[in-house]
Amino acid sequence: MKRIYAEVSEQTSFSKTVSESDVYLFAGITGDLGGNHVDEEFMKTSKFGRRIAHGALIIGFMSTTSTRLIERCLERGLETTPVSLGYDRIRMLKPVFLGDTVTVVYTVAEVDEERMRTRARIEVTNQHGEVVTVGEHIMKWVPRIEAAA
Repeated sequence: MKRIYAEVSEQTSFSKTVSESDVYLFAGITGDLGGNHVDEEFMKTSKFGRRIAHGALIIGFMSTTSTRLIERCLERGLETTPVSLGYDRIRMLKPVFLGDTVTVVYTVAEVDEERMRTRARIEVTNQHGEVVTVGEHIMKWVPRIEAAA
């Protein structure tokens, strides 16, 4: 019986323009009010010349793509509960500036039916086609139990 409804090379994606509101809301939720993210004058003295989005915010966008994969699998009659085991090999290769439009592409690279896991490659590009962030995601497909009557 098939318990994982994702296929190798299956993809999902998500695009968003990173706004000042996104950065400030994220900063407020996490408490990360670092100058890199919220202090334009401070960042004018940096090599970047302006504020950059939190790397963890971009990882949040990665999570959006895994959720989209889960939703697609649920439509197929999924009989497991997929949960994230974590993200590996994350690298922020280039900054994401406020106003950049990022596109996250989540590609299933491996399906391990025996261990009930999938591994996906994630690549984030900006509006110029530059790769800004990469990583891998591991998902566990946990068997469901029948609800008590």
